[in-house]
Amino acid sequence: MRRLSAILLVVLLLTPAANAVIVSVDPSGGPWQGFMNVFELPANGGGYIFGSPWGTSDLVATFDDPNNKLTLSPNTIGDADPFWYIGGGGPGAPGNKIMDANLYQEYTDVYNGQTVTFEGSVISNTFTQAHVAKIFIRDFAPDFSSFNEVSVPIAPGPFSISLNADAGAGRHVQYGFQVVGENVWVTDVGPFGNAMITTPEPGTLALLGFAGLAIFRRRR
Repeated sequence: MRRLSAILLVVLLLTPAANAVIVSVDPSGGPWQGFMNVFELPANGGGYIFGSPWGTSDLVATFDDPNNKLTLSPNTIGDADPFWYIGGGGPGAPGNKIMDANLYQEYTDVYNGQTVTFEGSVISNTFTQAHVAKIFIRDFAPDFSSFNEVSVPIAPGPFSISLNADAGAGRHVQYGFQVVGENVWVTDVGPFGNAMITTPEPGTLALLGFAGLAIFRRRR
């Protein structure tokens, strides 16, 4: 009886729940997409200006595939126009816009009605108070007019967040990262910090399952 109970425990620990999917930070798993929302500075009213798809390198997000690592940095704009930088761009010029950079993978009609879990591990987060960074899962309506979201701040250590996706047709599920703050001239990004993320650490459920089996064997 004890042996049967131990086997059942291991099976339960190692078997994913029905209608559940686990996704992770996989630089080679693509396609990763970028979207930027641009706002006025709070001092100028903070109004929304525009939003559009951006290349991941323009966000700025850099994948180091051999080391399975993603680095998120403050957004930089090479255009010296005063629209982007107070007094015009150049070393030391303060940003003139709030940049809401989103890096994500998106799937339409794939995760409908499923519990989506996004896992990974944050190596470090040295962003200053000038930027706010978070991890998210979003479930958008077919026309992107609304969405449900779960999110946590980017903080060192492993992370795991879950969202129950709507079962309706045409839904878009995104999971990824958001960095919000002023744009920074490229020579000045160092003091503003960055965040580095990698794939999850080994699954604790599997380790618990094997530990349970080992305990049972020692008791024989």
